[in-house]
Amino acid sequence: MIAVRRFLSGGWLGAYALLYVVFLYLPVIFLPIFSVNTAATPKFPLTGFTLHWYEDLPRTPALLDAAWNSLIVGVSAAVLSTLLGILAARSITRYRYPGRSTIHGLIMAPLVLPEVIVAISMLLVMLQLGLSLSLFTVVLGHVLVCIPYSMTVLTSGFEGFDRSLEEASADLGESAFGTFRRVTLPMVAPAIISSLLVCFTISLDEFIIAFFLTGTEATLPIYIWGQLRFAAKLPGVLALGTLLLVASFLLMTVAEILRRRAARRTRNEGGLYA
Repeated sequence: MIAVRRFLSGGWLGAYALLYVVFLYLPVIFLPIFSVNTAATPKFPLTGFTLHWYEDLPRTPALLDAAWNSLIVGVSAAVLSTLLGILAARSITRYRYPGRSTIHGLIMAPLVLPEVIVAISMLLVMLQLGLSLSLFTVVLGHVLVCIPYSMTVLTSGFEGFDRSLEEASADLGESAFGTFRRVTLPMVAPAIISSLLVCFTISLDEFIIAFFLTGTEATLPIYIWGQLRFAAKLPGVLALGTLLLVASFLLMTVAEILRRRAARRTRNEGGLYA
């Protein structure tokens, strides 16, 4: 044990963490680098600097349609997942009932199940219900995937909530729904906004579920997948991927800031990113 402590205190743990981060994110760093290269082929040395590939993005109708579809799906999935997550997190953190842990485990199951299996199962269910594949089916699939993330963020906001505030509201004559709307929701508002941002980001980047459940209306990940078949389209894909990377990073950063604010307000430091 003493030898292990000396090994860790010698800085090896920090070096390992650094190597892990470099290994994980180094390929991502190449994405924006090659997206401003004048050559159509991503290779070193770079032949020059250009923003031509970014300037061409707004002139691509198929890309704009895919972006609009992703926006519709992302917003719909985020709102539905957060609404269901509020109800589930409230139930899990406030009440004790038989099967509570089992229900919580089933809600979180999509986090550990292979997405391919989930996507195929969703496809079979949709077909058995007679639903035609469309953006609606994609939204349903994304809601299933996003709810566990929403639950994790919202549970952090609801846990540690001072119930005396709700009791005081009830003593003043407020109804249960009024107390929830006027007292509880404002206290967990940062967690709700964080959940919306996280779910939107997950939906925006989700490919496997959309690949199986989409119809003729492609989302951005499906559009990117289709463009990879053509070598001449690769620079535009790199530029689009860079924009999505930056957008995802900003959204997740804002979501984490709001989650931590909600955790401080409820005196709880647990959650998705802690």
